[in-house]
Amino acid sequence: MIYILNTLVVPINFDKYPSVQVLLTRISVDEAKQLLRQGFVSAVGHEGTAQLLSKILGVNIPANRVSVWMEKGDVGVHFFLKTRLPEGAVLSEEQLSKLSFWIVKSQIL
Repeated sequence: MIYILNTLVVPINFDKYPSVQVLLTRISVDEAKQLLRQGFVSAVGHEGTAQLLSKILGVNIPANRVSVWMEKGDVGVHFFLKTRLPEGAVLSEEQLSKLSFWIVKSQIL
């Protein structure tokens, strides 16, 4: 399964997997587009982020405030802001577009 998330947190069920290895790799927008073409589940819980990612990645990323648990073999595409926002801040797509970010791929080994 491929998940898209708006956090660098890798959601692992430690009851099921008390020990796992996670490979994190910074990837380009084009690499993220390639991954998402295979199908994905959105766990992007913020509407502005979902809108921005939809524009950047050229695919509809629905806002979907769900909890997911990644399994061995799963891949995450993570949108990671390089700036920590003030507590309680909720930014619009336009405000987010002005901030620096990384796209990071996680793989549960």
